[in-house]
Amino acid sequence: MTQDQGDQVQTILGAGGPIADELARELHRSFTSNIRLVSRHPRQVNGSDELVAADLTDPGSTESAVAGSNIVYLTVGLPMDSSLWEEKFPQMMRNVIDAVKTHGAKLVYFDNTYMYPGTTTPQTESTPFVPNGRKGHVRAELAEMLIAEMDAGTIEAVICRAPEFYGPGKTKSWTNSLVFDRIAAGKRPFVPVSATTKRSLIWTPDASKAMALIGNSPDAYEQTWHLPIDENRLTYRQLIDLASTITGRTISYTVLPMWLFKLGSRFNSMLAEASELLPRYRGDNIFDTSKFAERFPEFRATTYREGISAILSEAD
Repeated sequence: MTQDQGDQVQTILGAGGPIADELARELHRSFTSNIRLVSRHPRQVNGSDELVAADLTDPGSTESAVAGSNIVYLTVGLPMDSSLWEEKFPQMMRNVIDAVKTHGAKLVYFDNTYMYPGTTTPQTESTPFVPNGRKGHVRAELAEMLIAEMDAGTIEAVICRAPEFYGPGKTKSWTNSLVFDRIAAGKRPFVPVSATTKRSLIWTPDASKAMALIGNSPDAYEQTWHLPIDENRLTYRQLIDLASTITGRTISYTVLPMWLFKLGSRFNSMLAEASELLPRYRGDNIFDTSKFAERFPEFRATTYREGISAILSEAD
């Protein structure tokens, strides 16, 4: 790292999740030891981390948390609750935008693909927003809010967008909970909707490392970036076959059809909240990361074999 980078204060808003924790590690490894972790109850990841307790729905608390920062990473997550998202997320984004404007900090926003159409058309950074539900509409609103500020030149920011997660530790996603976590526990995996459509999955540590790299690359700002994945996209059938090869045992699976999710959503609020994501499991999900690969050719994404091996080794 350069001396200037090492002196920079880089702040993570929404500390404590798997993306934020690995981001803190990567920033410390490669860019700066001046890291501030912000959440309601922050905990150190690196021994030198500064901890700030803050409520990002409060403008004053947010401004205080951002003060003195050079780069701010917004990685906040909320429970899968549409009403909560509609109430809290726009308020948080507005407060963060205002805070970085006040203090002249750069903003790196970690985003997802909920606002993209659930079709088989390859997704690029220019894919239009066609949300399929309430949470998708919220994510579109947040991105559009930030893009408007970027276009107006009032803020120096960048959007880092990731598809569905899979990963080690406390990574949360359908693929982890229904497939790999069950395989690791010696249980039969459940496949959402289809075992024969191609998936685009991002290894959570890769998402964090790529975001740290983008945040510390001045020419990457004022743009949207798709974060890197293993471009050798596999179906759930192929992913489970790969797990069979890794474990040396035959692993059978059960496909949970669309109608079963819809039936379950009548009785289970979590399934109801997840229902807007179902269309992306019906057909191939192609998340294009060629823009990142061209700009950062030295970055090597974790392969599915490496990722699955790492998840399953945690259970040994």
